[in-house]
Amino acid sequence: SVVRLGVPEVISQRMLNRLTSSLELPTTQEVFRIDGKLGSADLFELLQVERPDLKDPPYTPRLPKPFAQSDDFFGVIRKQDVIVHLPYDSFAPVEDFFKRAARDPQVLAIKTTLYRVGKNSPVVNALLEARDNEKQVTVLVELKARFDEENNLEWVTALAEKGVHVIYGVEELSVKTHAKISLVVRRERDGLRRYVHLGTGNYNASTARLYADIGLFTSNPAVADDASRLFNRLTGYAPNTRYQRLLVAPEYLRDNLLGLIDNEIAVARDGGDARLIFKMNQLEEDRVIQKLYQASQAGVKIDLIVRGLCCLRPGMRGLSENITVKSIVGRYLEHSRIYYFRNAPPEQRLYMGSADLMRRNLLNRVEVVFPILDPRIQWRVLRILQTDLRDTKNSWLLRSDRSYQRLGGAGDQAAFDSHAAFMKDSFGVCETPE
Repeated sequence: SVVRLGVPEVISQRMLNRLTSSLELPTTQEVFRIDGKLGSADLFELLQVERPDLKDPPYTPRLPKPFAQSDDFFGVIRKQDVIVHLPYDSFAPVEDFFKRAARDPQVLAIKTTLYRVGKNSPVVNALLEARDNEKQVTVLVELKARFDEENNLEWVTALAEKGVHVIYGVEELSVKTHAKISLVVRRERDGLRRYVHLGTGNYNASTARLYADIGLFTSNPAVADDASRLFNRLTGYAPNTRYQRLLVAPEYLRDNLLGLIDNEIAVARDGGDARLIFKMNQLEEDRVIQKLYQASQAGVKIDLIVRGLCCLRPGMRGLSENITVKSIVGRYLEHSRIYYFRNAPPEQRLYMGSADLMRRNLLNRVEVVFPILDPRIQWRVLRILQTDLRDTKNSWLLRSDRSYQRLGGAGDQAAFDSHAAFMKDSFGVCETPE
């Protein structure tokens, strides 16, 4: 039976009576008058209209050069760290990571976290194939992923029936697992080697075409050790886990980030050139905001790229005049989280991960924020940040009165479009990252 009927505010009483009668609504308490448009999802039908002049030109993601130049997938990662900048780079290497692991006779085990994987997922199908090939497969599936609960339950059933070790989170913490991390254990000539993928976005082929995210492939031993520790933690085998490189919520992430900001504050007070560049979806956590205010007052230059909710007020005299906040809203949905600390030690200078600076992410979820250790990749990610900061076509500047001012726009021919720049080069166009 119908439990809710949404109707326009201006609907006639005659039409309303007809609807309530035909739907057999017992009372008018189930009727909600809405001031605005209904059924916005139906607007997707407009995409079927044959008017290419009104649409974005088609774009085909490129394969990252290291994978394009060699068919030895794990050999590439063994030789060097590789990043994939979605949707400008192809999602294929992420799918290949699972497919090749499933089919490689030298692979012994695959472990991963799944939050939103979508329907008919190539990643989940590869995990099922891995079980057919008698590999050990461990999957943490978040059943409380909003709007994906039913889909995730279906995958859980399929995985469990194949004999996959399925877990549903850390029982003692009672929090969602939002981390994006996978681990492959492979037998090689010199012993066992572990390969890790970490990302800012979900293992979802559909959103990979629409969301701007970044993923890292690495076989770095310290990162791999931490990944193993994290999966032991998630499966309940290591309750008091410490990590060398990864910043893991809810236990350690916030305090580590605050400490890195404190380091920039100390540099600024000593007269040094202190700088923070953060990119995220939301900024809401009070202690982080207060620490950023302290940093601004100390003279730290702070650039924040925050697509959505931002509870910090920039440009306030005596409080936040050294902070700028911009939001980028364009062809693709900005979804990556990147944290840059200019004066941190090289191995702590640049982080990416699954966590926004919100209370729920820092204190009420399992999140992973990981360092970029390769100087070559650090430079590339800094190019991405600087290209974002240069954008004017898709950018909105947050003012101290909490209003947003558009910097450019569709009609501004001189405006710089970061999305167009990334389609030409996945790492942007800025040659001087700092």
